[in-house]
Amino acid sequence: VQLQASGGGLVQPGGSLRLSCEVSGLTFSRYKMGWFRQAPGKEREFVAHITQNGGTTYYSDSVKGRFIISRDNGKNTVYLQMNSLGPEDTAVYYCASTLTVTSGVRIPSNYRNWGQGTLVTVSS
Repeated sequence: VQLQASGGGLVQPGGSLRLSCEVSGLTFSRYKMGWFRQAPGKEREFVAHITQNGGTTYYSDSVKGRFIISRDNGKNTVYLQMNSLGPEDTAVYYCASTLTVTSGVRIPSNYRNWGQGTLVTVSS
């Protein structure tokens, strides 16, 4: 199983980025997908989650209204559109997959497979 995240980079405050995570080695359409992030010196935190058919999404309060998670099951890819970025969004962003979420979508230990992370830096 491989989760390949891409799309990170340096962006100015107020700018936008779109992250992608291409998944292989599993039946993508059966898996719920999540995005997490980890800033230097901080714990990994939940960002967004999407169900198998994309019909339901969840967001952390810190990104709600600015970020959009989506997926294309034909391309085995999940996306994170990030708008109105601020310095507080600087972090390594990880995608993750899971079949079930027994204790909540926000808990990292619920996700079985993880990508390698892509760095997002918001700075002028």
